[in-house]
Amino acid sequence: MGAITELFTLANLLTLLMLIALQAVLGFDNLLYISLESKRVAEESQQKVRRLGIGLAIVLRIVLLYIVVKAIKSFEDPFLTIGSDTEGAWMFGAFNLASVVEIAGGGFILYTAMKEIYHMLSVHEVGHGEESAQRTVGSAIFWIVLMNLVFSFDSILSAMALTDSIAVMAVAIVISGVLMMVMADHVSEFLKRNRMYEVLGLFILFIVGIMLVSEGGHNAHLTFFGYHVEAMQKTTFYFVLVVLVVVDIIQGRYQKKLMAQQAAEAGKHA
Repeated sequence: MGAITELFTLANLLTLLMLIALQAVLGFDNLLYISLESKRVAEESQQKVRRLGIGLAIVLRIVLLYIVVKAIKSFEDPFLTIGSDTEGAWMFGAFNLASVVEIAGGGFILYTAMKEIYHMLSVHEVGHGEESAQRTVGSAIFWIVLMNLVFSFDSILSAMALTDSIAVMAVAIVISGVLMMVMADHVSEFLKRNRMYEVLGLFILFIVGIMLVSEGGHNAHLTFFGYHVEAMQKTTFYFVLVVLVVVDIIQGRYQKKLMAQQAAEAGKHA
């Protein structure tokens, strides 16, 4: 009862709104991955995969939130040191649990994005074999849940900077998870109707992977030949994101203009 009373204070309600907005912003890249992963199962199972995967991820996010809050030092303290931090050493890294999760998750996203881009370029006959199911329902749900937890590290740590109330953070996770469940269907349908935007989505995921790997390397104090790995700033990430979207929109409109001009010229010569 105390947790419910605590939740409905004005300060906590304002914090809750901020956290929901934060989860929505940070969850965009997660939605892209969910749409990409669900496309690999049979079409009739895609919505089920998205909803069940996000539903399980919500429950596990709350469990992860409780673990992180109660054992934050375990996530911050290094458990593996590689190389030497002395001058002249070619490599040094002091890895904690959070940095390992970020590097591994970011690396997997980079691999997935590059593999999908290669697959799109290597298809010889468009429309043949592109939509064939590549994963079982259980496998797709597993990867959605796993990567959802990787993405959640950032949002949980950001939430902890705004409040120390587990109840507020848990409610924000549930509400943002429900919104993600709704938006996932819309994003998937949009990409299905507008196939050219799949390339944009894959390159956004590629940048997300770079951002996660750089954050993990920064948290691990990773250095190569005396040069520290710096984390990609969120402002840089969103700036690149906006530039990619604007370039894609302008290129699409310019391509339509060129096609219209070519059609007009062909009509004149006919």
